[in-house]
Amino acid sequence: MTDPALDTLFWPFVTDQLTWPEGGALFLRARDGWALRQRPWPGLVCEQTFKPDADALARAGFAVNDESIGTRKFPLVLVLPPRQRAEARALLARAIEATEPGGRVICAMSNNEGAKSGEADLRRLAGTVEVASKNKCRVFWTAPLGDAIDRALLAEWRELDAVRPIEGGRFVSRPGVFAWDRIDIASALLAEHLPADLAGSAADLGAGFGYLSVELLTRCAGIRALDVYEAERRALDLARINLASFADRARLRFHWHDVAAGLPSTYDVIVTNPPFHAQRGVDRPDIGRRFIAAAAGALRPRGRLWLVANRHLAYEGVLTQEFARVRVVAQAHGFKVIEAVAGK
Repeated sequence: MTDPALDTLFWPFVTDQLTWPEGGALFLRARDGWALRQRPWPGLVCEQTFKPDADALARAGFAVNDESIGTRKFPLVLVLPPRQRAEARALLARAIEATEPGGRVICAMSNNEGAKSGEADLRRLAGTVEVASKNKCRVFWTAPLGDAIDRALLAEWRELDAVRPIEGGRFVSRPGVFAWDRIDIASALLAEHLPADLAGSAADLGAGFGYLSVELLTRCAGIRALDVYEAERRALDLARINLASFADRARLRFHWHDVAAGLPSTYDVIVTNPPFHAQRGVDRPDIGRRFIAAAAGALRPRGRLWLVANRHLAYEGVLTQEFARVRVVAQAHGFKVIEAVAGK
């Protein structure tokens, strides 16, 4: 898969508009791709909280999530800002904080994902910014950082993605995770139809900040163990907080894990609202199908899968192939709730 924003981020170095520093660089929201492989980038250290991307970087031989990141400052910080504005602003502030005096921050974004706004935000924080366009993206970078930094704005933006209460304090969340400031309609529909007789060892696949896990444990007294799987570490950290009050009645385990790669344990019950978009907004119904296949491989005989999906997604084919019994339990608001039961 092509990654125009990643290619554009490294374009100023490939064309010698900028010089790669001897002291290396920090790459926030790093992704693997051709741009990282076209030449050596000495001293590059990557940070990535999304497990599939972190695994791809590690397989390619890059240093990922090194323990030194929190204490070092770098002569160069590269950023692929996310689409969510508050999260992106907080990330820009963090990038500047991680940069040595006289160093630079450089960012790239797709034009249809807020590149113009991202450029304006970096200029507000750092002063002078240079910009170039390529691949329907915009790459923009600071002058050597010094007194032009707006320190008050930096402090304000650094807290924009802080953990905070939502839903009247029932949960905590933060900008950038899925449906971060609300209970998403599909998950609420699934929770409404979870039967009280679900029991045994359970898993929540793609748990987000933990809403479905909380509902499962609240509604189903027979659940004695729950494994929480989430590929975005920022969301998994929230799930730990939101589920802390259940630790006395159920064994809880939290996994920073790519569900599409399969599951390491077996279960009596699995619940899931599988994603059908990739991180960058691309439709990926195959991800949902891989979640279903992973669930089928991990359910014990007569184990039960409860899932919710967009009504137009044709998951029934893989469900009937993988499970002994499949039924649509409810349809509302453009979504469907399905129960699938494993064979003997």
